[in-house]
Amino acid sequence: MGGKLGLIIKREYLAKVRNRSFIVMTILSPLLIVGMIVLIAYLTKINSDEVRVVSILNESSFFQHQFKPSKGISYLYMDGISLEDAKDSTNALGYYGLLHLPNEKDAEQVAKSAYLFTKDNPNSTIIQQLEAVFQRQLRQDRLQRLGVSADQFSKVEQPFDLQLATFDGEKSVKGVNEIKAFIGGGFGYAIMMFIIIYGGFVMRSVIEEKTSRIIEVIISSVKPFQLMLGKIIGTSLAGITQFTIWLISASVLLLLAVTFLGIDLGELSGNSAAMPGMSQYAAMDSDVLMYAREILDIPWALLIFSFFIYFVLGYLIYSSIYAAIGAAVDNETDTQQFIFPIILPLMLAIYVGFFSVFSNPHGPIAVGFSLFPLTSPIVMLMRLPGGVGEGGVPWWQLLSSIALLIVTFLGIVSLASRIYKVGILMYGKKPTYKELVKWLRYK
Repeated sequence: MGGKLGLIIKREYLAKVRNRSFIVMTILSPLLIVGMIVLIAYLTKINSDEVRVVSILNESSFFQHQFKPSKGISYLYMDGISLEDAKDSTNALGYYGLLHLPNEKDAEQVAKSAYLFTKDNPNSTIIQQLEAVFQRQLRQDRLQRLGVSADQFSKVEQPFDLQLATFDGEKSVKGVNEIKAFIGGGFGYAIMMFIIIYGGFVMRSVIEEKTSRIIEVIISSVKPFQLMLGKIIGTSLAGITQFTIWLISASVLLLLAVTFLGIDLGELSGNSAAMPGMSQYAAMDSDVLMYAREILDIPWALLIFSFFIYFVLGYLIYSSIYAAIGAAVDNETDTQQFIFPIILPLMLAIYVGFFSVFSNPHGPIAVGFSLFPLTSPIVMLMRLPGGVGEGGVPWWQLLSSIALLIVTFLGIVSLASRIYKVGILMYGKKPTYKELVKWLRYK
C-alpha cells in the first residue's frame, strides 16, 4: 500500500508543479502582491500629503483665531465679501470648502448657525477637525462663564493616558492584544486561503479524471482510499512548495522595495493624533520600543510550529471533503450547492474570531471556536500570540484542540472515502444531500 500511495503522491505533485499555470502563478504572484503593497503605500503617502484648503468667511466676532493649520488641512480667511461671492471664489479657486460663521450675539449661536459648504459630500476627517475646534472653544466659553480662567481651562484640557503595567512591574502599552490578534489572524487567514485554493485543486483534479474515464483505469490497480489520500497529500505538497516560494520571493522583493524605492510601510498604518508638547517624541519613542518588545516576546517558535500543525490538519480535513464532492459530481457547476457549507465555517472563524479574540481572548466564544475542529485552525492561531500557560492559552485547550482535529480528520476521511468510493464510478446523475447520506452507510 505504501508504494502505491507514494507513486500517487509523486504523480499528483509532479502534475501540479509542472503545470504551466502553476509555474506562471508561482512567478507572478509575489510580484503582484509586492507591487500592490508598494502601490498602496505610495497612494497612502500621496493621500496623507494632500492639504485641503478651507476658506473661512467669519462675519462674527467669535472664533477669530481658533482655526489653525494642521496635517491635511489649511485655512484661508475671506473678509469684506458676501456669502455668495465667497462661495463663488472658493469654488473658482478649487478650494475644498467654505466655512461660514454668521454674525450672532454669542459663540453658541454662531456655532449653531455655522455651515460648511462643499462641492460634494465632505470628508469625515475634515468634519471632525472642524467640529473639534468648535467644541473646544464652546467648552472653554461655558467654563469661563462658570468662573474658570483660560489657564485653568488649559490645565483641565490636558490629555490623560492611564499607565499600564503587569503584576511583575513591567510597563505595558495599549492595543497589544489587538496587534497579537492581527498577527495570529494573518496566520489563520493564510490557512483559510490555502484550504479554499488547494482544496479546490483537489476537487477539480478528481472531476477531470472522473469525466475523462482515466479513473476507471487507476481504480483497477489501487484502492479508492489510496487514490483519494494520494491526491490530497500530493496537492498539499505542491501547495506548500508554491507557498514557500511565494513567502521567500515576496520577502526579498519587499525588502528591495523598501531599501531602494524608499517605500515607507508605516504609511499603511495611518497617523495618530499628535500629542501636545515636545515630550510627545520621547513618549512615542518609548512606546515604539515597548511595542517592539511585546512583538518580540510573542512565542514565535510555538506560533510557527502550531501554524504548521493546524495548517496540515485543517487542510487534510477540508480537502477530504473537497475530494468527496469532486467524486460525487460530474462537472464543476454541480459543486456549487456543496461549496458554501464548506466555506461557511472558515468565514465564521475569521469574523467571529476577530470579534471575540479582540474583546476577550479567553472568553467562552473564543474558547469554544478555538476548540471546534472546523474553526480551531483559525481561531486558536489568533489566541496563541498571547502565549501558552499562565496569562495565555491553557495547555489543556491547545492539546485538546489538536486532539479534536486529529479525531475529526480520521472521522471525516473515513466518511469522505465512502462517498469517494461510490461516487467516483457514477456518471450522469446529479447527487443530492439525501443520496450522499445514503452513500455514507456503505461499507
